[in-house]
Amino acid sequence: MSRIGKQPVDIRSGVSVDINETSVSVKGPKGELSRTFSPLVTITQSENTITVSPVNDSREANAQWGLTRTLINNMVEGVTDGFKKELELVGVGYRAQLKGRDLELSLGYSHPVLYPQPEGITFEVPDNTHINVLGYSKEQVGQVAAEIRAKRPPEPYKGKGVRYVGEHVRRKLGKAAK
Repeated sequence: MSRIGKQPVDIRSGVSVDINETSVSVKGPKGELSRTFSPLVTITQSENTITVSPVNDSREANAQWGLTRTLINNMVEGVTDGFKKELELVGVGYRAQLKGRDLELSLGYSHPVLYPQPEGITFEVPDNTHINVLGYSKEQVGQVAAEIRAKRPPEPYKGKGVRYVGEHVRRKLGKAAK
């Protein structure tokens, strides 16, 4: 397998990176992230770029090479700009509101569903049918959005439920009248 050079990660202004063999720590205006990576890759920093390269030419090392480069890029992007996932509630009576820092969802159950705000995540409710999940860790933002969506996933007959903005829900036909 040929070694096609993956793009180095550019370090933006206001971001400090600390590399210690296989662990990387990134600190920026939005927060601080650190992660330990596989010993199959070497991580080096020169001026304003971070370069990741595989230790050998094995399949595992090449897989870790791309993964490590992408994770470091997401860390740098997260502490500078942050990440956002948008959810929408579809259904009669489905709504969301903030109760202090927590998110209260009315999803057609007999009781409201309360979702506590995790550390490093903020919720925005621009109107009662839209939720924005914001944070500096792409992994955590995606996980929290998936957990909220799992409270009432979209169903295929009427399309009601919690879905990502722009998500296409495949619809099924109901019973056919004879």
